[in-house]
Amino acid sequence: MVKKKPKVFVISRSFGRYCKEALELVREVAEVELNPLNRIMYKDDILQIVKDVDGIIGNELFDREVLENAKRMKIICRHGQMGGENLDLEAATEMGIVVTYTPFVYAESVADFTIGLIINLLRNITTAQASTKAGRWETTKYVGRNVHGKTIGIIGLGSVGIRVARRASAFDMKVLAYDPYVDEKKAKEVGAEPVTLEELLSESDVVTIHTPLTDETRNLIGKRELSLMKADAIILSTATGGIIDEEALFEALNSNRILGAALDVYRREPPGEDFPLFKLDNAITTPHIASYTLEDMREMDMMNAEDIVRFFKRQKPRYVANPSVLKKLALK
Repeated sequence: MVKKKPKVFVISRSFGRYCKEALELVREVAEVELNPLNRIMYKDDILQIVKDVDGIIGNELFDREVLENAKRMKIICRHGQMGGENLDLEAATEMGIVVTYTPFVYAESVADFTIGLIINLLRNITTAQASTKAGRWETTKYVGRNVHGKTIGIIGLGSVGIRVARRASAFDMKVLAYDPYVDEKKAKEVGAEPVTLEELLSESDVVTIHTPLTDETRNLIGKRELSLMKADAIILSTATGGIIDEEALFEALNSNRILGAALDVYRREPPGEDFPLFKLDNAITTPHIASYTLEDMREMDMMNAEDIVRFFKRQKPRYVANPSVLKKLALK
């Protein structure tokens, strides 16, 4: 009798698109079903699919209710790093579900993207392009500001924040950093001066956020914090939605309280066509693509695929967020 393969559902719309080898690797050990909706899956969608699958590849919502409906679930592969509130790791651990992820893969690409947004904002590239394509030639309207010599404040000096600091130093920027979990020695190793959040906001020309969403960081940047910033300062987030109070940010931008902002992440994704920041010329908004490079997508795909294969061959996956579960499974 042929043993039936486990079923793996791929929620991620990018998995296997740029790395066919990863998809074929998973198919060697599992029956694979791809996301048929060609969009983000919401909770109602996920509640339906998790009832009869053994594994998942994707970053969508897996709260306790979803996991309690996933009676067959054995492994969830996060197509990216851990962080945010999309997955209840405690609940997954209680239920014996292995959670894997792809640590540090896209730190370089997100740091590159962040620097690109800074240059774009300070030099008015996006708005100048739109004006030129509309048939106007408004040279003097788009006088920008130098990146060189500015002060950058980095909130969160983790794998991405460190790389942003190094890149900023190459522009001869003064680097300030706020991260209560990073000691002064580590900050200074990358040329950053550790400061309080208030000092960072009031002294920086550029504020960039690279910290995960936690109870401590939710709405970390609100009306009061934005009021501390310089009138000609800019703020960016390529981290996780929910750290910046989007309503407060809209008010600060709309009243020219600060110069500009760039968001690649949002409290709700996608944020909807009526999202207020879409209406502002001094806000750059991109669709959560900071980590989307061919090189990084391929590497993430292979990390997920190899961990799925190892798991269903009764071997320990390499990148496990809740290793305590492995002890119960007696994997080799």
